[in-house]
Amino acid sequence: MTGRGATVSEGDARPGWADLGPKARTWRLAHAGWSVAQLASLAYLWRSALLGRRDRRVGRVVGFLAAEGAALAVGRGNCPMGRFQEEWGDPVPFFELLLPPRAAKAAVPILAVVSLLGIGLVLLRPFGRARSTVTPRS
Repeated sequence: MTGRGATVSEGDARPGWADLGPKARTWRLAHAGWSVAQLASLAYLWRSALLGRRDRRVGRVVGFLAAEGAALAVGRGNCPMGRFQEEWGDPVPFFELLLPPRAAKAAVPILAVVSLLGIGLVLLRPFGRARSTVTPRS
């Protein structure tokens, strides 16, 4: 989303990679990396919940997802960096690079629910001992 909660309509001109300035390009790359890390964290959280495992990494993953949730809460469902993104010459919300505007707008609440369900499952499900990666000596 953009900083003002607006979306770029399909009729608007969307700047291509070559049209973006250095700050906008850097931001897109950073945002892509952040998004990949968020999705990997979400996958690890659900894997841990479904396998009944809990380790230190799960705590870090929950913290990372909570930080994203807090940022989106501050932005009222929009990326709080959207205002800067527009100033840097990129009016296209990140999810709209991959999804149609309506699906992009729905992605945030859907991912929030999936995250909260995963966190709830990790917290509520009884867990077995984590498997050791060290083989006992005979």
